[in-house]
Amino acid sequence: MATAAALHILVKTRKEAEEILEQLKKGKNFGELAKRHSICPSGKRGGDLGEFHRGDMVKAFDDVVFKRPILKVHGPIKTRFGYHLIKTLYRS
Repeated sequence: MATAAALHILVKTRKEAEEILEQLKKGKNFGELAKRHSICPSGKRGGDLGEFHRGDMVKAFDDVVFKRPILKVHGPIKTRFGYHLIKTLYRS
């Protein structure tokens, strides 16, 4: 079964996600921004979700992690939880 590891930042609005994305493009640290802004408990760990299997996350999230280029920030991606910025670290 396919596995992956990813970081993410979860916020309530698209606007907030886009503002954080702009900061990332200017070289800000993903982990620091996750600690400061993410409403997910993983924010305390710099957005680190650890390793998980395909199907563990909601489909929109899974599609990014398992289909889009790794080590790039993707988003905002809307799910029922809010808006995510997702950075896949690796997948197998």
